[in-house]
Amino acid sequence: MGRTTSVYTITHVAKMLGETLELLEEIASNADNLDYGDIVTIWTGDEETITSFTDDGIDSLRAFIRDVRTWSGGIHQFLTGSLCEPDVIERIMSDEPKT
Repeated sequence: MGRTTSVYTITHVAKMLGETLELLEEIASNADNLDYGDIVTIWTGDEETITSFTDDGIDSLRAFIRDVRTWSGGIHQFLTGSLCEPDVIERIMSDEPKT
C-alpha cells in the first residue's frame, strides 16, 4: 500500500460530499467511527488544528454516512447516541434530505 501524499480539509470534504460541516465534525470527533489513519489532524500552530481526511477516509466517511442513514432513526439516532448537543442536532437535521 502506498503512502498518503495528500489530504483534504474537513470543509472541502463537506462540500465534496454535499454534507454539513457539523455532521462531519461529529463523525470525526469519535475515532471509532472511521479506520485508523483515515482522519489526519493538521497542527497549524498555537494549539490550533484542522481535521482532514485521506482518500480512503473520504470513502470510509461516505460509506459510514450511507450506513447510518439506513438505521432506524438514521442521522438523528446517530447524533443522539453520540450525545451531540440538541442545538447542533437541530441544525444538522434541518439540512438533512427529507425522505
